[in-house]
Amino acid sequence: MNIQEQINEYILSQTEAKCSDLQTLHQLILEMMPACKLWFLDGKNSENKVVSNPNIGYGTLTITYADGKTRAFYQIGLSANTTGISVYIMGIKDKTYLNNTFGKDIGKASVSGYCIKFKKLKDINMDILKAAIQNGIEQNT
Repeated sequence: MNIQEQINEYILSQTEAKCSDLQTLHQLILEMMPACKLWFLDGKNSENKVVSNPNIGYGTLTITYADGKTRAFYQIGLSANTTGISVYIMGIKDKTYLNNTFGKDIGKASVSGYCIKFKKLKDINMDILKAAIQNGIEQNT
């Protein structure tokens, strides 16, 4: 199964409401990043143990670890979680930036150093989410 098929299967495996919200977000991010590399991480480690929720990734970013090692990863991520949906905006150096810049206007969401988590799309301001995603794309291109 190719990456697009894995993404489609993952989205369709969610509850109806979550599936609809994930499809909307998937299309939005693809419109914002039309030529991006797509990723699908199934949430399992090399021993096939579940270590995270499966997630969809968009774009490419080089992550540098404290020991100097680097690896390619996605810029923007999308994942269903037990209570809703998470949007990951990777590569932001200042861990307070996302919350300070977008947190107060985004609506019913929790905003951490690189993650915006919410229950449903209708609970948040889509224009603010789109601005946060666009900002993350611009910081890492």
